[in-house]
Amino acid sequence: MKETLEHVAYRLIGFLFYMTGRIPLRQGQRIGAKMGHLIYRIDRRHRRIAEENIAHAFEEMPLAERDALILRVFENLGKIFFEMAWSLSLDEKKFFRYFRIEGADNIHNAHAEGKGVLALAAHFGNWELLTVIAAMIRHPLSVVYRPLDFKPMERFIVAYRTRFGTSLIPKKKTFRRVLRAIKQGDMVTLLMDQNVAWREGVFADFFGHPACTNKGLALLALKTKAPVVPVFLAREENGFVAKFLPPLPLIRTGDRIKDVELNTEQYNRVIESAVRQHPDQWFWVHRRWNTKPCYPWPREK
Repeated sequence: MKETLEHVAYRLIGFLFYMTGRIPLRQGQRIGAKMGHLIYRIDRRHRRIAEENIAHAFEEMPLAERDALILRVFENLGKIFFEMAWSLSLDEKKFFRYFRIEGADNIHNAHAEGKGVLALAAHFGNWELLTVIAAMIRHPLSVVYRPLDFKPMERFIVAYRTRFGTSLIPKKKTFRRVLRAIKQGDMVTLLMDQNVAWREGVFADFFGHPACTNKGLALLALKTKAPVVPVFLAREENGFVAKFLPPLPLIRTGDRIKDVELNTEQYNRVIESAVRQHPDQWFWVHRRWNTKPCYPWPREK
């Protein structure tokens, strides 16, 4: 009975996305923005989290500007749903009409080294569309992700992400499978902007405050020497832009612990820079600074 209900729920989710995907992109984004307004008004919990995070990151920003930014953050979240649905019917013609790529040589040259590529990404813009970008530039992509608890939605998201040729690596099975993908020459994407427990991460500066950050990317880069290429997909007036930045230098001091910390700090700086350019397009509704250090942080003494 449970499996039947889950299958029905999965089919309903698919039907909802299919019907929503028939709406033209611009119209869908406008509807999504209005839906974001509604969520902003009724979802007090996530609105409060966004308020706390933005006050934490932009202490000098006037209150009125913060409030306006929070509303735009929810508009961004509303647009994501409609953009995902719209992308289900995406073809090459639509891609070149609505997407542009900056820094493509950075990813092509990194691949040419033959070591695989570690892509540094974040919950920024519409990050789900990165699978589309990878398909269009014809580079095999593997994404490290945390499976959803709601099985019908998890099943749909897996189908959505893999339809463009992306391989998914569940978070609990990360290290060995990532190493295998790197050896195959794949581009492995890790979203590095979420809070983790202290056992999983290191504390690295993010907007002037200690943020417990997953140390997996630094460990992988140090072990494999694969180039780390930051990639962010931002929404712009006429569609989307995917920005591949130059590979980041691998920091090696001879001290393994220090190397992990310094490289992770470097990743946070890159993400922070992208967020500062488009602050309304980051996922502020997540408790990024939830894990606290058990010792005084140098910048906050």
